Amino acid sequence: MSASFVPYRYTARGVDAMRQAGKDFWLQMQGRRSIRDFSVDPVPRELIEYALHTAATAPSGANQQPWKFVAVSDPAIKREIRIAAEQEEYESYEGGRMSEEWLEALQPIGTTWQKPFLEIAPWIVVVFEEVHGMKADGSPLKHYYAKESVGIACGLLIAAIHEIGLVTLTHTPSPMGFLNQILQRPAHERPFILFPIGYPAKDAQVPNLQRKSFDETVEWIE
Repeated sequence: MSASFVPYRYTARGVDAMRQAGKDFWLQMQGRRSIRDFSVDPVPRELIEYALHTAATAPSGANQQPWKFVAVSDPAIKREIRIAAEQEEYESYEGGRMSEEWLEALQPIGTTWQKPFLEIAPWIVVVFEEVHGMKADGSPLKHYYAKESVGIACGLLIAAIHEIGLVTLTHTPSPMGFLNQILQRPAHERPFILFPIGYPAKDAQVPNLQRKSFDETVEWIE
C-alpha cells in the first residue's frame, strides 16, 4: 500500500523571534526539578489531558505509537500503588537488591524506600510500553523502536507538565509488574515510568545539586 501525504503547515518566524522562543523555553526548563513534596490541592483533569495530548505527539517507530497512558486520581488505587511500590523499594534499599555503589550514588538525593508522594500527589500517570501491538485477529503486531519512542513521549510529558505549571517525578520501582495487576493492563504492556503529578508543597525542598556544564555535554563539529 502506497503512503499518503499531506502538506506540512509551517508558520515561519524571523530568526530573532526564534532565538527568543528558544531562550525562553530553555530558561523555563532550567527551573525544572524532580519534586517529591506535593501539595494535596486538586488538579483539574483538563490539565492532565493537555499534558497527555502533548506526550502523544511524540515521534515513534513506523508511527506505531507504542504507548498507553493510565491516569489515576482514585485515592484507593493510589494507595494500592504506594503499598506495592514500597514493598519493592524496601527490597531494593534494605533487602540487598541495590549495590553499595548504587546506594552511595543516591545519598546526595536523599531517597529512601518510603514513597508517600504516591498517595499525596493528586494524579499518578503510569506510562506503559506496548511491547507489541495487537492485530484485529488477536495476533501480535511487531513494534519497532518501542523503548525509544516511549522514552521520547515521556520527555515531552515532563516538558508539558512543567510548562503548564505543575511538577512531577520520574519514579521507577523495580520490578514494576504490580502495576499491570493493579491497573488491569494486558501482558503485552510493560510499565515504563510512573509520574506523580501535582503542585509542589509550600515547603517543598529539592537536593542542592548541580547539572553538568553545557560544555561538558555538547560537542560541536562544524
